[in-house]
Amino acid sequence: MQPEIQKDVEYRLPFTVNNLTININILLPPQFPQDKPVISVFPPIRHHIIDKQGAYVTSPLINSFTMHSDLGKIVQSILDEFWKNPPVLAPSTTFPYLYSKPTGIPTYGQNFPFLSAYLPQETNRPVASVPLAESLSSGYSTDRPAAPSFGMITDLPLPVPTTEALSQGNQNGFGYKMPDVPDVFPELSELSISQLTDMNEQEDILLEQFVNLPQLKHIINDKDDLVKSIEELAKKNLLLEPSLESKRQTILDKYEQLIHFKTTFEKKVQRQHELSESCSASALQARLKVAAHEAEEESDTIAENFLEGKTEIDEFVSSFMEKRTICHCRRAKEEKLQQAIAMHGQFHAPL
Repeated sequence: MQPEIQKDVEYRLPFTVNNLTININILLPPQFPQDKPVISVFPPIRHHIIDKQGAYVTSPLINSFTMHSDLGKIVQSILDEFWKNPPVLAPSTTFPYLYSKPTGIPTYGQNFPFLSAYLPQETNRPVASVPLAESLSSGYSTDRPAAPSFGMITDLPLPVPTTEALSQGNQNGFGYKMPDVPDVFPELSELSISQLTDMNEQEDILLEQFVNLPQLKHIINDKDDLVKSIEELAKKNLLLEPSLESKRQTILDKYEQLIHFKTTFEKKVQRQHELSESCSASALQARLKVAAHEAEEESDTIAENFLEGKTEIDEFVSSFMEKRTICHCRRAKEEKLQQAIAMHGQFHAPL
């Protein structure tokens, strides 16, 4: 099973050393291999090949990466270095909660505020052993087992942090920086052994000492400021609600007008199509043909009435000549129109 998050884009390699599981995240840029990959780790650690934030690998092999470099060998060398010189967690990951760490909830680094919950590896989870060379470079195999095989947790969809995501997190206010916690507390050095023992055994005394820490007070003040800003933003949103509702109603009215105009337009288009069909050359020709036939029938009826003696000769001549003239005119127009249609079809025939 390949430890890929997105094929040819993101890969994750869990690696355990000294009971510390580290996720090595590999991000391939769009122009890879012309552009060098970005390799980061989570949780943040301290190591000489990791930057000061404990997030990104700064190995010379990455900095000097070229299109001819072997990414599988580079990642294997990083694992070998971690195996020879085990990293340690960054100090900021050891103080993530105000009073006590809830059971089952992990620590978060200040540079990874957007990551989803990272659940610790459990013994009953399915783990698939994936050799490094097989996952990144199928043609590469190492002869020296410097770093052991690592397990890939199949149901741990952690996102890979990118530089763009980190910069956005710091800009939009979600990248809160926890206060630095000192390694030594001068207040405790002034206490006697009995006082320290009482503090260790009595949770109330320990909690009182904990609450008086300036770092905790700083966090509480920041929280209060954040709550105030959220309340102010909520009030502004409530003030904008009437205007938003008015604009929403205006949009609904405009939409109803649009539907009305659309229906009217479709009816007029249909009417225009019907009129266009009724005035087409073929329709006019059919009407002329019917009208000529009607005029011919009327002239025949007049002739029959004259032969039967029902009409006088003067009336017969005038009415018969009128109907025959109309009949011949209509037939002539029909023939002219038929010739025009035939000529038009000849010039516009498909090639």
